[in-house]
Amino acid sequence: MLIQKRLVFAALALMLATLACIINIGGPAYPPPSIPVSTQAVESLNQAIQAAVAAGAESGVVTLIITETQLTSYLAFKLQTQNSPFITNPQAYLRDGQIEIFGTATQGFFQVTANFILTAGVDEQGQMKIELTSADFGPLPVPDGLKEAATAIINEAYTGSLGPIATGFRLESITIADGAMIIVGRTK
Repeated sequence: MLIQKRLVFAALALMLATLACIINIGGPAYPPPSIPVSTQAVESLNQAIQAAVAAGAESGVVTLIITETQLTSYLAFKLQTQNSPFITNPQAYLRDGQIEIFGTATQGFFQVTANFILTAGVDEQGQMKIELTSADFGPLPVPDGLKEAATAIINEAYTGSLGPIATGFRLESITIADGAMIIVGRTK
């Protein structure tokens, strides 16, 4: 009888310890190499925007090149300011015409690596148009409203960094390849 009580107590203690922890249940793997996050990358993005604006004031053409490191760092710092971000530890890859974002999502006691694939284009008004084409949360169901939330945060990142110049600016093209997003537009 004493052995049964000890086994029940040990099983109960193990179950409570498990519940107190976050359990990683997988999901898609982050691709190598890991993209570093730094305040210097965010500052270099701000400097690139200012340089593109200055060049556009003279020539009328604005060309902005955003790197994976700049976008990843911007997203990481932007997500840190949110009370309850939908992902943490973001990594943004700019390849083959797509923005591919990996991050860690937590739902209750479960943690999973999430993957979002977005496309970026230009609408008829010369504004950036971002669409979520797929989301993978491994074994967890994709949360309701995710498409809107992911699109909103990316749009917010775009308008937050380019907002000051967007009023006098019309996009012409967005090219995503080889670790960079090239945005070309004209001043109005």
